Amino acid sequence: MTKKITISDVAKKAEVSKSTVSQFLNERFDYMGDETRARINKAITELGYQPNVVARSLKLKSTSTIGVIVANILHAYSTQVIRAIENVCNENGISTIICNADDNPQKERKYIETLLAKQVDGLIVVPLKGNLEIYKKLLKQDFPIVFLDRLVEGLDAETVILDNERASELAVNHLLENGYKKIAIVTASLTDSVTPRIERINGYKKALEKNGITVQEEYIKGMELDSFDQGLDELFSLDIKPDAIISGNDLSLMEILKYTFENDIRVGKDTGLITVDEVSFGPIHSPPLTTIAQPTFEMGMEVATILLDKIKDKKLKQDSVVHRHEPSLIIRNSTKKEGEPSE
Repeated sequence: MTKKITISDVAKKAEVSKSTVSQFLNERFDYMGDETRARINKAITELGYQPNVVARSLKLKSTSTIGVIVANILHAYSTQVIRAIENVCNENGISTIICNADDNPQKERKYIETLLAKQVDGLIVVPLKGNLEIYKKLLKQDFPIVFLDRLVEGLDAETVILDNERASELAVNHLLENGYKKIAIVTASLTDSVTPRIERINGYKKALEKNGITVQEEYIKGMELDSFDQGLDELFSLDIKPDAIISGNDLSLMEILKYTFENDIRVGKDTGLITVDEVSFGPIHSPPLTTIAQPTFEMGMEVATILLDKIKDKKLKQDSVVHRHEPSLIIRNSTKKEGEPSE
């Protein structure tokens, strides 16, 4: 059986005391010469010494780990933002534990409890409805936490989110400029008042009214994903059918594309289509999809930076600052009327 290398073995090989090795491991270099540090580092490398991470965390009162809980990891937004968060954390020597709540508040609560038990230094959360009291308690204890993508009413928590109303305004204006007049918006269920969905519908209504167009409530659909066929059937069975659709997010887009394919509705010809959330296949779809893109990388970088600042400086006050990010319009052929030239 291979003998476990201990801190005593490192101290002996480096010809220093155990306390000096301990100071090195805990990054207390104030009174340690470069030559001593190099000797200890060499001894650790040659012996293959693995520090006791748990014991070190207890001493430092830090695990150098954060938790990230997303509502649904299937969203392109989630994976793109996570990538940016992980990049920032990795550059700062912080590990990330990624959890997928699957739009289930009970699962979200379980992950919160698990991450706290693992003594993570902070949390980034795309919050679900139903765990308000847990978040209130954490914020009252000044536990570092930052929300992403969704606002939680009644909490003084810093939040990074898209300017969702502006996203819908860009979509409506672009469609009107391209000759569409009867514009529908289709998104996932509105039951839990998920911030982006509600704000995007509000932005859609405001943009139509701003352009002197009466809002048709039958053109607004918020549905569970398994009800999309029925909802789209209703939409395309109207006496005055919509001539363009705004898809509220990437998962809604998949259901819309599936429906149009199965019902021989030609995107870009029979109906215009614009989606919020850039998807990987957007540029290569036939026709290529016009998109309202979120600056996901910048949002992920910002939310990670805010959290790490809170972890480093415990005196930073928890507040309800909302950081809104500007969406951008990517014009492709799914919003071009038949007969118009392609780009």
